[in-house]
Amino acid sequence: MASHKIYAGASLRETRMRHGLTQRVFAERLGVSLPYLSQMENNHRPVSAGVLLRLASEFAVDVGAMASGDAERMVIDMAEALADPLFDAAPPLADLRLAAANAPGLARAFLDLYRAHREGQDRLAALDEALGATGQNAVTSPWEEVRDFFHYCDNYIDAVDRAAERFACPEGRRARPMARALAALADRGITVERGELPSGAVFRREGARITMNASAEPATQAFQLLHIVARETRGDLLDATLDLARFRSPAARDIARLGLANYFAGAALLPYRAFLAAARAERHDLERLAYLFGASLEQVVHRLSTMQRPGEKGVPFFFVRVDQAGTITKRHSATRLQFARFGGACPLWNVHRAFETPGRFLRQLAQTPDGMRYLCLSREISKPGGAYRAPVRRFAICLGCEVGHARGMVYADGLDLANAASYDQIGVSCRICPRPDCHQRSVPPIDRDILIPDDRSGPLPYAIG
Repeated sequence: MASHKIYAGASLRETRMRHGLTQRVFAERLGVSLPYLSQMENNHRPVSAGVLLRLASEFAVDVGAMASGDAERMVIDMAEALADPLFDAAPPLADLRLAAANAPGLARAFLDLYRAHREGQDRLAALDEALGATGQNAVTSPWEEVRDFFHYCDNYIDAVDRAAERFACPEGRRARPMARALAALADRGITVERGELPSGAVFRREGARITMNASAEPATQAFQLLHIVARETRGDLLDATLDLARFRSPAARDIARLGLANYFAGAALLPYRAFLAAARAERHDLERLAYLFGASLEQVVHRLSTMQRPGEKGVPFFFVRVDQAGTITKRHSATRLQFARFGGACPLWNVHRAFETPGRFLRQLAQTPDGMRYLCLSREISKPGGAYRAPVRRFAICLGCEVGHARGMVYADGLDLANAASYDQIGVSCRICPRPDCHQRSVPPIDRDILIPDDRSGPLPYAIG
């Protein structure tokens, strides 16, 4: 009856106990010996085809569900729950299958507990959003701890930024980034050469020799070399910054050190004053800035979100990057717009439509539930693997600012910023979005009651109280 062995000891025990039968009587009705039944109930032997037929005819058991359904679904659900950073390490799938097969009640209780935990976290996020809290909740993972560190610094690290600017602009004039990086590494006795590397690899280091992937984009090569410069020549500065941050775990400190080295690289490739002046002169034309500084569009957009030096601030931007599943993979905001910690971005945001129009900028005027209005600019970006069979990574990036700053962007030209009807009504996350009439809502808001009307139908099967 099945193409694979079925271990269903828990289902057998539940069926027997539901009918109030002893093992001996149950074995007789199934036409098997008592030891054989005991072995099946303890998952030491699979359930035979004959037993499955008896279960279906004698006890009306859904053999299909026993063969494939509940246990495997519970395994998938437990694996997804255990992927949460809350857990240090997930048990192997074999252990999850044993738990689902032998202790389904315990597995369901675990899933119920985890679901309650997530709902509690969502309620805290909703409360945090409502009260404008400043991040007093416990950090759930080293990755999130580092994200919060950059977030509460407005994504601007003054000491590292100024050090990168001094490196990139000796004697006050901007030098060629690649030549500057190669010279700094040569002073340390490190040689750099270009060669063929496996798809996806940017560089390989062997002692004092670094091989850069010749097929990598020039902007990527320059950025990576500047990252290495930061780790080789600015280690004391990075460590001093990390000491001030007081991260809770070595893992968070290591992640932050990587992030600070990347910050140095971006700030050296696009030095603050020179980049700020060009951004203003070019009215934040991203393609022009990428050309002038030999950078990628993503590097330019990311850098614009960091221009918050005291006394010399640029436009406060938010920057977000999403993958094709809608998952936010990067997020920075110097604006009042904040992103959900869990889940994806609002489906009404134009960042999702960018995948439909590769190579084109999409403009959007958007309004959030707090009444703030934004100019959003989205574009799909592809990162080829350098070979025919190599996978291509695709993302969409979005840069945005409050409409009060939109006149400083070339992308605002021709848009009716004063017309309320021009703005799309977007949210942050469906779970904490209060809009009652959104046709794209995926789940109800966690802080509202829902009603199931029986006298009308609409785009949602419920109404929000």
